[in-house]
Amino acid sequence: MSHANIHKIPWSILCCILLLIGCGLAGIARGDELSGQGQFFQKQCVWAFISLLALCSTMVFPYRNLRGISYPLFFVTLLFLVAVFFIPAINGSRRWIPLGFFKFQPSELAKITYILALAHYLMHRKNYRRIPGLIIPFILTCLPVFLILREPDLGTSLLFFPILFAMLFSAGARPRHLITILVLGICTLPLLWLEMNSEQKSRIVALFTQRDGGELPKGDGYHLYQSKQMLALGGVWGSEIAGMPIDDPAAYHLPAGRTDFIFCLVGERFGIMGCLFCLGVFTFLFVRGLQIATATREPFGRLVAVGIVTLLASQTIINTGMTVGLMPITGMTLPLMSYGGTSLLSTCLALGLLMNICMHPGYEMNSEPFRF
Repeated sequence: MSHANIHKIPWSILCCILLLIGCGLAGIARGDELSGQGQFFQKQCVWAFISLLALCSTMVFPYRNLRGISYPLFFVTLLFLVAVFFIPAINGSRRWIPLGFFKFQPSELAKITYILALAHYLMHRKNYRRIPGLIIPFILTCLPVFLILREPDLGTSLLFFPILFAMLFSAGARPRHLITILVLGICTLPLLWLEMNSEQKSRIVALFTQRDGGELPKGDGYHLYQSKQMLALGGVWGSEIAGMPIDDPAAYHLPAGRTDFIFCLVGERFGIMGCLFCLGVFTFLFVRGLQIATATREPFGRLVAVGIVTLLASQTIINTGMTVGLMPITGMTLPLMSYGGTSLLSTCLALGLLMNICMHPGYEMNSEPFRF
């Protein structure tokens, strides 16, 4: 990378990435300490190093080269999503492809290739300003959604729809058309309920039947109860400063704490102030990403930037919302913070693309809007 390009690196985004990875590692270390077993912290440090190398690599090549291969990349990830059904299930789910020293989760990569393919399709078309022109984008969306929903992975499958609506809106689709489709989508929710398995239904039921006090709930209600209790035990400043308020180990038991509920472990260790700090860093990262999208004249880059920001923002809102009982438990990771190699690697690849759009030489950056 040349000296001139180094000055174009959006250092504010890189600082946000490092801060969030650091907060996630602190929460994972706390989870190892509370459970008294596992070496998740050491493993995540290795994945953090690999992911940061991938992020740096993603910044140096011309991102527009991805436009010509976006459809093949999307097709290959669809094949990976089909391949998982021929692999033995793990804990009742078929989400991973074992590759020796780690398990590859195709749905994480599918989110990125979907954004690239949709951006390529929308960048120079006008037909999506009419209702019939929205059919192809919705077909592109439903293909990965159907496959991921059958794994089953309800949370990841639902992420594709906010991305679709945000990219259509940014490309110039008429708001009244999008609202009409949204209303029709809401009307089809009963059909979605019928397609859910018993585990997915129980997570939604647990959201509406949650209560404080009384007998300790079971199943998914227990996960939700413990997540809120961990945040409460952290208080304002967390156990790192104020110490642990109680000595009962059962009170600190949190299933999937280092993955889906990493936000609770950060809250227990650093309190409400630590949670607010993480949310503040996420907010700054997303605002900066939207500024990059607004300033990019090149249509493919702008749409990719919008898709990446929408993906990470939706994932953050859903994950943090489920930890406090505002959304159903979906098994969704928190970007950059949750334990998981494929999740961290794919997030860093997406953010590397965002930084590439901002700083790659030879492309104008100004405030000129799209035609529509």
